[in-house]
Amino acid sequence: MDSVPESTSPRAQTISYPGLGASPARGGIEPVAPHVVVLVGATGDLARRKLLPGLAHLVLSSLAPEIWVVGTSLEDLDDEGFREFARAALDDFGRPLSVEQWERFAQRLSYVPQSAGPQALAAAVARAEEHLGPDALRLHYLSVPPRAALEVITLLREAGLVQRSRVVMEKPFGTDLASAVELNRHLHETFTEDQIFRIDHFLGKEAAQNILAFRFANGLFEPIWNRNFIDHVQIDIPETLGLDRRAGFYEATGAYKDMVVTHLFQVMAFVAMEPPTALEPRAISEEKNKVFRSLLPIDPHQVVRGQFTGYRSEDGVQPDSDTETFIALKCGLDNWRWAGVPFYLRTGKRMAEGARIISIAFKEAPRSMFPAHSGVGSAGPDHLTFDLADESKVSLSFYGKRPGPGMRLEKLSMQFSHQETERASDVLEAYERLILDAMRGDHTLFTTADGIESLWERSTALLEDPPEAKPYAPGTWGPNAIHQLVAPHAWRLPFERAWRERTP
Repeated sequence: MDSVPESTSPRAQTISYPGLGASPARGGIEPVAPHVVVLVGATGDLARRKLLPGLAHLVLSSLAPEIWVVGTSLEDLDDEGFREFARAALDDFGRPLSVEQWERFAQRLSYVPQSAGPQALAAAVARAEEHLGPDALRLHYLSVPPRAALEVITLLREAGLVQRSRVVMEKPFGTDLASAVELNRHLHETFTEDQIFRIDHFLGKEAAQNILAFRFANGLFEPIWNRNFIDHVQIDIPETLGLDRRAGFYEATGAYKDMVVTHLFQVMAFVAMEPPTALEPRAISEEKNKVFRSLLPIDPHQVVRGQFTGYRSEDGVQPDSDTETFIALKCGLDNWRWAGVPFYLRTGKRMAEGARIISIAFKEAPRSMFPAHSGVGSAGPDHLTFDLADESKVSLSFYGKRPGPGMRLEKLSMQFSHQETERASDVLEAYERLILDAMRGDHTLFTTADGIESLWERSTALLEDPPEAKPYAPGTWGPNAIHQLVAPHAWRLPFERAWRERTP
């Protein structure tokens, strides 16, 4: 199946919400209790770009329970000021709303500044619960920097908002093993582990979950998903964006802590995990944690760090900074299924393209009966490619005969896009899905304390002795040393061919 062209922007027309005014028992989905969402950091960039538009969609859709949003942040706003902020956020980043839809969402927004203290926050939540009824639960979303998380946890405890609640934590979860252990210790003083949801929005994407469907629902793929048939795996997430006013955060974090531990390793676990005993959160989390425990310690000699030229001139960046804005690494798993199979991970800022690609390279046929210069092998091995972009796609490439006389082969591909399906309109944004999962108490797509601590433990050698960050020009694919890292293979990005577009 060919892939489809970029879909019409969702902002092109007002969205129709079939469940407007309906009860929470929706569409065959198990009913969820009403929720007060305490959005901490409610005036921050993440809230503006993703969380408020996502919450508006959930409030108005037939997928979520009844929701009331209590925003809080350092900004000294009142309810009306917060609604104006939310209106601007939806205009810039959300789905277009009718007047009726906006008014329905706006009446479910309230705000209390953090400076008002825990009792004021508790009172605002109590007023929201009066609207939702006695069965209402609480979801605290901590859209704050890691250094502020523990202060917010204290605020929630002093406000008496721990009972009947769950808490969503934004990345990074610590900066090394010691800080991760300490962070989890402090969290567990207030919340139990089953109340904590460490979010990774990459796993909320349809394409990431489609990896599980491809692997475990199809007899075509599961038998060959091992070291006997797979040559290597690449997980490649380049970004064209720069720091986006996050220099202070980035200087203390860098690409490895910001992206690899909290995103790329999590995606790798979906690719590499063993079949869970059941498609339920505890079983899936345990199989992911087994992958993390089998990860070989990251060897600094198998890592390329880079820094785009001009980074040190950014506001808030030290003039002699060695913080990496790019990282590529080779890692391996010490288990029966994947022994000897290299996993190549790459991510960076200010790169040539923005993409989110998982590429599975299969081993080539052991012997070719085709004549010399037939073309077999000339375009590399067969690949199964998952595109984790918003319009998720899957491609399987293989060799086939070119029409005409003689035996001349060329690379062909079968492609599929979720936009081709009749259920394309049901796709949720990653944050919307994860917020809904947290309300349901579903940990499937979230990271556990054991998992994150395992990853930091295996990162110790790299964190203690990182290689020097090599310069690379903005708009490129990183330092030249990446080619030696992946040799004798080659990076899949940039693609030798573009995704095909559907023709009218």
